[in-house]
Amino acid sequence: MTYQEALDFLYGALPMFQRVGAVAFKKDLSNTIALCNHLGNPENKFKSVHVAGTNGKGSSSHSLAAVFQAAGYKTGLYTSPHLKSFTERIRINGIEIPEEEVVRFVEANREFLLELKPSFFEMTVGMAFWYFAEEAVDIAIIEVGMGGRLDSTNVIEPELSLITNIGWDHMQYLGDTLSKIAAEKAGIIKAETPVVISQTQEECEPVFRQLAIERSAPLVFADDYWKVKKTNKGQAKSDILLSASYEVVHDLKKTELEFGLLGDYQVFNLPGILESIEQLRKMGWKLSDEAVHEGLLKVSQLTGLKGRWQILGKNPWVITDTGHNEPGIKAILEQLKTYQFDQLWLVLGMVSDKDISKVLSLMPKNAHYIFCEASIPRAMPAKELAEKAAMQGLKGETIPSISEAVRFARKKAKANDLIFIGGSTFVVAEIEEL
Repeated sequence: MTYQEALDFLYGALPMFQRVGAVAFKKDLSNTIALCNHLGNPENKFKSVHVAGTNGKGSSSHSLAAVFQAAGYKTGLYTSPHLKSFTERIRINGIEIPEEEVVRFVEANREFLLELKPSFFEMTVGMAFWYFAEEAVDIAIIEVGMGGRLDSTNVIEPELSLITNIGWDHMQYLGDTLSKIAAEKAGIIKAETPVVISQTQEECEPVFRQLAIERSAPLVFADDYWKVKKTNKGQAKSDILLSASYEVVHDLKKTELEFGLLGDYQVFNLPGILESIEQLRKMGWKLSDEAVHEGLLKVSQLTGLKGRWQILGKNPWVITDTGHNEPGIKAILEQLKTYQFDQLWLVLGMVSDKDISKVLSLMPKNAHYIFCEASIPRAMPAKELAEKAAMQGLKGETIPSISEAVRFARKKAKANDLIFIGGSTFVVAEIEEL
């Protein structure tokens, strides 16, 4: 079997949420449990940290992995979706799973997979656990795909659970109130296992407290102990910033921290990341201050993270970010206001299985829009997006191809303008220079 044949088997034989949405969503863990049993329960053969949340779980997972790597631990990292290559989902010390290991997994388990018919995501989770066990990682940071309670990753017994933030996303699967969504995310809380909540939210707090009590899980709201303030907000100068400066106060102790991820929204993720490190230290993990500083400064270099407030050019500024739901887009628009530019160009694409009216209502009326669509079945046709946007008073061109839309924006924008590319993870994934 070639690597392409193995990929075709994973993508083609079975549904994939990333591409098709609802039909790929399974509402129980039976397939994952059966697959793990077949593989010899690799999920029990390595230590782990489990990370859930609506926004920030990817950044937080990569940040924790970077700190463990900087501390010298052999560190697994499982995240989704991927941007460019399937192998991005499964890494050890920042290095993606080799293509031949993907082939080996599919070849060895093909007959069983054909019989079980797991989803694409269930197979990928099984592959990650198998690879981490085979390679004897010291620890693996495991990011939840969606929700938590019924997510395929929720068969691990982690050292610690981290829940970053609860927002409106995937309501058709997770519930139509923040407390219902929180209950699904809280499903990763395990008996007598510490759980860290990055951000206290009034509607969600009682849900977490109740479940933590029921499961005798020590619970910490990180923002009770960590006060984090970005000290270099804004980006008026012409040279590209390589890191963001933060003033961090923990129990009256003040430190300066350089973080390699530039999004202003990281101010909500850092308390959870730092408190998770604190809790893991108490368990005996040797995470020195030096490792914390190095890991957080070099997140992208150490783990290969892309698409988080990534600067692709200047004169004009070209920026991309994978934020795609209402809180994510709000944060992006707020940060764009901190830049100095003459004209804002928004290269925008979205998926069709979400209500986008709220997100479109947030968008600035004075920006010049280029509506595009990702090459996946879930993508909203650019023409339809343009029509919906026009109802909100947003005007511009319709150029379905993302590459052509970006080229058009670069050609038309002047040196003092700003181009932002986003609206969907899948739009970011198709940017050629990412």
